[in-house]
Formats: sequence, structure tokens, C-alpha cells
Amino acid sequence: MIANGRVVGDGTWDLRVFVTDLQTERLIRVKGDVHVGGVMLRLVEDLEISMDWSDHALWWPEKNVWLSRTRSTLDQCGVHADALLHFTPMHKVLRVQLPDLRYLDMRVDFSIKTFSAVAQICKDLGIRHPEELSLSKPLEYNHLKYNYKDMPKKKSEQNHNGHLAADTNTFIANSSPGGSTGSLDNSPFSCAPVTPSRGPASSTPVTSPTGNGTWKKNGFMNSSDLNNTLNYSGNSTSLEQLDNLDNSLAHSPTIPNPEARKHLVRPKSLVEKARMNVAWLDSSLSIMEQGVREHDKLCLKFKFYSFYDLNPKYDAVRINQIFEQAKWQLLNEEIDCTEEEMLMFAALQLQVKLQADQPQPQPRFDNGKSSSPVFEDDIEAALNNLQTTLEGSSIGTYSNDITQVPELRDQLRFLKPKRFTLKAYKKYWFTCRDLHLYMYKSREEMMHGQNPVLNVNLKGCEVTPDVNITQGKYVIKLEVPGTDGMSEMYVRCDDETQYARWMACCRLAAKGRSLADSSYETEKQTILDFLSLQKPSEQPVLNPENLDLQIEDYIAPKYLKKSRGKLTQRIIEAHANVKNLSLVDAKLNYIKAWQLLPDFGISLFTVKFMNSKKEDLLGVGYNRLMKMDVNTGDHQKTWRFNTMKAWNVNWENKTMMVQFEEENIVFGCLSADCKVVHEFIGGYIFLSTRSKEASQTLNEELFHKLTGGWA
Repeated sequence: MIANGRVVGDGTWDLRVFVTDLQTERLIRVKGDVHVGGVMLRLVEDLEISMDWSDHALWWPEKNVWLSRTRSTLDQCGVHADALLHFTPMHKVLRVQLPDLRYLDMRVDFSIKTFSAVAQICKDLGIRHPEELSLSKPLEYNHLKYNYKDMPKKKSEQNHNGHLAADTNTFIANSSPGGSTGSLDNSPFSCAPVTPSRGPASSTPVTSPTGNGTWKKNGFMNSSDLNNTLNYSGNSTSLEQLDNLDNSLAHSPTIPNPEARKHLVRPKSLVEKARMNVAWLDSSLSIMEQGVREHDKLCLKFKFYSFYDLNPKYDAVRINQIFEQAKWQLLNEEIDCTEEEMLMFAALQLQVKLQADQPQPQPRFDNGKSSSPVFEDDIEAALNNLQTTLEGSSIGTYSNDITQVPELRDQLRFLKPKRFTLKAYKKYWFTCRDLHLYMYKSREEMMHGQNPVLNVNLKGCEVTPDVNITQGKYVIKLEVPGTDGMSEMYVRCDDETQYARWMACCRLAAKGRSLADSSYETEKQTILDFLSLQKPSEQPVLNPENLDLQIEDYIAPKYLKKSRGKLTQRIIEAHANVKNLSLVDAKLNYIKAWQLLPDFGISLFTVKFMNSKKEDLLGVGYNRLMKMDVNTGDHQKTWRFNTMKAWNVNWENKTMMVQFEEENIVFGCLSADCKVVHEFIGGYIFLSTRSKEASQTLNEELFHKLTGGWA
């Protein structure tokens, strides 16, 4: 039958497609067996506009999904006559905030998985190992006040032309990770909270003055588009505006972005620190699927604290951005440190500032055979280390005979705290051998191998420093796993040399490595270097009257109670220890000191374990999971990744089960979606597969297999 010039009943129907560049809607006559590519071809022919459409794809707003498989039919995609599709560019301008708080306007693919988008962003910025970074939505103080499921939600509003306004103020539904059981499809699933409303400007697609308004595929912005972008972004910058990409990103602005700093949120408790991890995007979904629209702000940050092959020759940008992220974590009190450590960090930061405008020594490389720079002083240091290794340690308490099991012996003071009792430290004789710590009442009992009064298996222990150089306090806090949780004990050393030996020994043993491990001497020296940087110098080299120090830029708020003059003087005294460091060495020392802090690299989540009525903290490190007290942060249980057999998610009730050799644990995450925890665990497992022997090609398939929640 024919009506109005069309055959009725032939199975065709009108598909509504909104062309975002032209702000116009077209009707395309289709059948269910028409493939997605065919729809786009018909649409372009119908528009009759000569321009490059190669970067365009179909977006389905109602289902919040890209129709990216061009060979799939409309029936296979579930598209019916009531659907409204958007024909829109896949590459859009994203306002990216770097770890140093500056903003860059970047052209990013909104249609690919976030992991792939981050890899492309890092390639454009010259940052190696993009697997260590990810994107997160900006946080507001409101996000620290609520758990993930209790976050207030806002209703989507429609704009005047009837189309849904771009809105990231709601938790929108996303499709499940590819290959999963699909149980996510019926429930809201987003790893990130909402961002502030962007205002009316961002809800209208941007077109160029010439009318063709699209980007060339794999190209950059032209001058007119760049001007439009800058007019919108205000104080952000585009890549084209940076004179030299490597130099510009390797040196951060002296004065941080005021807008970005104003919007930094400072956590005031462990629970609030845990809630900060709600903001990470899901690496398995595209940026667009997670409520992000053109000109929105996202933060590019280091997510996984396992930095592989930091090399000044290739990583000037990467080192600088890690340094900046460490700096803002400390100033924002996201990670704790002592007052002495804070002054040391301030001194290193001051040295970075002073060296930024100075000519730097050029590193000399070993004919391309080594990936590490070689300086004259380093050669001498390497020879000294080699001599020490060949001749053996000069410390009499360390047995270095290769025919014997390495052993450490010393007289130390010991304390095992008990409730309602005040006990002082008592002297005992200690020996450490084969990952075990033995304690004896006398030297004779130790030498004759009698039964020790205490035998501690250090493998799996939590080892925490408790040091105050000014007071001469060098304490090692051990938290030992047992049937009733973790028991505390304290070992006090007489001086920093003794402390460095035993702290290095305990740290390695906790990871399952003995004194025979080649990294022992390096670990010991690193601890000594860290302590030496905290000692105030009696002869400062800087005159405070010649310095314009804004104390807030160097010291965390909790240490600002003292007078500014006194703090400035103490920073200058601490600076004398680092005055000879080059720019890159000052940054690397800052990063190394940051990595030595007890709380470094521990991402927190508020969880509820199965059969438990109370909330606990779950800490995820690069090599372990930790159950912690939600109020005090005390460790209650540690599970090492090297004993983990499997980890998976029950998407129906949003709980995780992790199987270890010793036990299985089941918990639900309260402060973020369980997918975020799953991705942290899988991400660290993925990073552990990196080695110089293995291919350095990024294995995205393996990453998604380990983090996506599907087999």
C-alpha cells in the first residue's frame, strides 16, 4: 500500500538523528537490518555539506552509549523507531588539570575507553608509562561528607530546545564492562561523583566561525578554533601555546593556578580521605559514558603509586608532575608527616624553586648502554659502594660471610604496650635471621642459641617508623599478624645508624626478602639519607630578608601555628642540607622522601566486611591489602598480593571477594563503587608484570582483563 508517496508496511521507519555541529535534526528512513555505518553514510549524503565527517560517530543519549561498531545493525544495537541519536565528533575539547594544578585544553577521544584516552593524553604530554595515571572528576567538600550510595542526587533538567542538557550533576547509568555478565546494565554504575555545573555555555556544541566546525582526524585545533577555546576556558592553556612542550611541562608555574587551589578539598579525617577515591573514572568505559561533556574539567593524576624506571633523560615531565602531586598531597594533608619531615620537604621545595631559573648540569650517559644518567660524583659514589660490597660491611654486628646465612645482631630496647599499664622500654638482645626476629634476655643466650623469649615472623608484618631526630627518638613500630588481629610491639634503637640497619632489615623481611637480598645496603643508605635531610644546619646559606616566602606554599596548615618568622628560619636551616642539589635531584629527593612516609601509596576505602556490623577501612597498597581501624588507622590485618589466588565482584549486591592462601575475605565498599577497589587491585597486579626483559608495549587487553571485572 502506498501513502504520501511511501510504501507502508515495508518494515522501514524514520530514525531521528540530531547533528550537533549544525544544531539540526534529520529523519533517515531505515530498516532494522541497516548497519550503523550505513546510517551515517545516508545521513552525510542527506546533509549535502562538503566537509570532513571522518571523526563523527553516533551517540545514543538515552542509553548513554556510543554505537561504535559500524558493522552492527540497528536491531543488534537495540535501536528502534522511538530512538534519538546524536551525530557528533568523537574528539572533543577537554579541560585537563595536571598534577601541578595548571589547566590544559586538550583534544581527547570521548568514544574510546578511558584507559586508552589517558594513554593518548600522556603521549601528547610526553609522559611515559601512562598506566600509572588516570582521570578523575573534580571533588567538592560535599563529596567528603557522604558515602557513595548516600550522595545527594539531582534530577536531569531539559533545555529549551527539548534535548537533554549536558549534565554531570547526576549519577547516570552506564553500560557494563565489555564481556561482563551484564548485571550492571539495570542499575546506576559510575565510579565518580558529580562535578559542578558548567553553566549554559557548555550545553551548546561549539562550532567554528567557518561553519564546518569539526576537527580533522588525528589533527590539532586551527587558529580560529583555538581562539574560541581560549575565550571559553579563561585561564587554561592549549598545547599549541606552550613554546616547548618538554620544557614547559617539566617546569611548573611558580604561582599555582588560583582557581584550582581555591577548589582543593582538604580531608579532615581518615573517612574523608577514603571518600576522595570516589572520583576516579572507570577505565573500562569511555569518558562520554561517565557524564563528561565537551569543555568539562577532569583531573589527570597518578593513580597507582608504583613508578617504573624513573629516568631523568626521558622523564623530565613525568618527574616534575610526580613531584607536584607529592607536594600537593603533603600541603593538602592528604598524607601525614612529622614536623621535621615537613620542614625537610619545604627545604627541598625551596631548592627546586631556586634552581628553576638556573642553568643545570647536563647528564652524561654511558654510550647509550645505560638508561640512567652518570655524573662525576655518582661515579665516585658507585666505586665506593662497590668497594664496600667487595670488602664487606664494616659493621661488626652484621654477618656478611657468604657461607653462612646473613644475620643481624644488636642490643635494643623493647616495649609491648598493654592496656592500662605504663611500661618502660627494657633492654634485650636481638638477632634477625631468615625473616625471623629473635629476642633474648642476655648476650650469652643469644650466642649459644638458647630458646628466645620472643620469636616473630616478620613476613607480612607492618613496619612503621616513629622518629624524632630532635629528641633522639628512633623507634620501629611492628604490627604482627596473629589469630586475634595485629599485635603491636616497639623496638627502640640508640642512634640513626643502628636504626637504619634494623629498619632496612625489617622492611625487607616484611616483603619476604632476607638480609642476603642485594637491596639491603641500598635500603639502609636510603634511610640514612632521609634522616640526614631532616637535621637542621647551624650555618644557613640564605638570608631570610632576601627571600619572599609564602609559608602557606611550603608548610601544611596543621604546622602553621608557629610564627611565620620562626618557620621561615627553620626552612632556611633545613635548606642548607640540600643547597647543592640540582633541580632534578631536588625533585627526585623529594619523591624518594615522600615514598618513605608510612602512609605513602595507601589508597583508602570505607568498607563493611561480611558478618561485621561496623565499618572498617581498607587500605590498598602496591603489594598488599590492609584492614584498618576507621578512627585510628591502626592495622588490624594484612594480606599480601603474593598470597592472593583470585579476586572478583558480585555485581548484583556490589560486594568483592578476594581469595588468599590463608583465607577468603568478602566486603562491600561504602565510600566508592566496588569497581574502583577492583580496579586498584587489578591495576597493581598489572603493574607488577612490568620488567625490563618484557616488552614495553602497553598490553591494554591484559589491563582490562585484570581490572574490568570479567574473565
